[in-house]
Amino acid sequence: MKITAQEEYGLRILIRIARCKDNEGLSILALSQAEGLTKAYIAKLTRLLRKAGYINSTPGNVGGYVLARPAKEINVNQVLKSLGGALFSKEFCGDYSGAMRFCNNSVDCSVRSLWQMVQFSIDQLLDKVSLQDLIGSEQNSENLLSNLFQAHLQLLKEAEPA
Repeated sequence: MKITAQEEYGLRILIRIARCKDNEGLSILALSQAEGLTKAYIAKLTRLLRKAGYINSTPGNVGGYVLARPAKEINVNQVLKSLGGALFSKEFCGDYSGAMRFCNNSVDCSVRSLWQMVQFSIDQLLDKVSLQDLIGSEQNSENLLSNLFQAHLQLLKEAEPA
């Protein structure tokens, strides 16, 4: 499994915008310089984030991008899905059916069960992470995410049959 460049850079741009204290926000040029990406790529990512409702553009020559709502209300799982989609969705089997119209394993597929379980676990964990959780220091984020992960593991243990 891989996190795409679009998901990684899109999330990093969103974090950078969330950290910005300037009411005018961050311009494409400022984001480009800060992240070491082309202005065209930054423009593509900010367009995706704006269309998904995470950022707004401020007007004028000195305008830039600001969060559309508070960072604590922005769910990281939904951000990643808007940038690249889910790891596994119901359409997956139709998209990867091989040369035939329908997958040979469409009725009895143990691999589908695996991907559903992985997606469920990712969703359960990432649904608990807000953009606010990521705008502090790396140490603060690491501590918070470690605590979330430990709580997630505890819930899984409690859900196991005896």
